[in-house]
Amino acid sequence: MSTSAMAEQQALIRTMAERWEQVARKFAELAEQIPEDKFEWTPMAGLRTCGAVVRHVAFWNLYVGSSLRGVEADDSANELSVLDYPTREKALDALTESAEAVGAALRQPEAELTPRTLDLVAAFAEHTSEHYGQLTVYARTMGVVPPASRG
Repeated sequence: MSTSAMAEQQALIRTMAERWEQVARKFAELAEQIPEDKFEWTPMAGLRTCGAVVRHVAFWNLYVGSSLRGVEADDSANELSVLDYPTREKALDALTESAEAVGAALRQPEAELTPRTLDLVAAFAEHTSEHYGQLTVYARTMGVVPPASRG
């Protein structure tokens, strides 16, 4: 690969990492606004609780991070266990750490932006954004204004 092609590849990887981090940060900032006494609340039966949404996103962040490092990841659970992450604090820590692991994997010197990598990161950034919308509705139902909506 030529020097200019390598530089372009690195610029694309940096852009993907920055976009991932932006989406993850926005989701985490909103999740942090959910009061502890409402963390396992849901607006109606049959929907995930706020905490379950956070644990779900953290689970898939771990999946993406493992995949980017070439580690085969188990996708069967679909959510971190409430038994392993029983508190708001533990769930939020898992969310932050798992999102940071993806950013770190993307920023590794040996990281390559292949079609598979691009698809994986883009799909799960979109996934996090979809759950951001869900958590926004939950938050507004509780009277919490999302940080991104504050002036």
